[in-house]
Amino acid sequence: MKLASRILAFAFALCAVGAAARAGESTGGLALGSKVPAAVAKTKMKNVDGKMLSIADVTGKAGTLVVFTCNHCPFAKDWEQRIVELGNTYAAKGIGVILVNANDPTSHTDDGFEEMQAHAKNRGMKIPYVVDATSGVARAFGASVTPEAFLFDKGGKLAYHGTIDDNRQEPDKVKTRYLKDALDAVAAGKTPPVPETKGLGCSIKFRS
Repeated sequence: MKLASRILAFAFALCAVGAAARAGESTGGLALGSKVPAAVAKTKMKNVDGKMLSIADVTGKAGTLVVFTCNHCPFAKDWEQRIVELGNTYAAKGIGVILVNANDPTSHTDDGFEEMQAHAKNRGMKIPYVVDATSGVARAFGASVTPEAFLFDKGGKLAYHGTIDDNRQEPDKVKTRYLKDALDAVAAGKTPPVPETKGLGCSIKFRS
């Protein structure tokens, strides 16, 4: 038991170290105003319902939200319910939403497809949760952490990129809801008040 606890603590520490480094600097990725990379816009990815979907397939009339996330990461877990609630809510407001898992499940078995299906069911997801089978979509976006949000306006231009809000562990103490504020703005045809924030999360475990 002690050995297992130490292993878990070490894994969490590695994840947290990567996140802390990224919290103090830009995560890079697509520049604001960019469109979904043409090379991957129509890449088909397996959804938890077994269907094959691309970002182009889910594009919304009011905008499109792409969130790179996963099952195992403590940061993704803390923000997961908020991400799902935002996705379900804004999908009904004309925003296309797709959650993308680019992690290699051989690195973390929790990120396997069956685990994704269970996650989607348990969290009440009404939005697609797909597998980036080569991590090619994440690479094209320049995504580096989970979770990491890319919100495109109705013209297909990147309007917001970054984290979810300013307090992952205590939802009731959140002061600035970066992604929600951006979604409200895009849904209304306006520019998000804060268009970009620093990434915070576990590094994506890219497939080789």
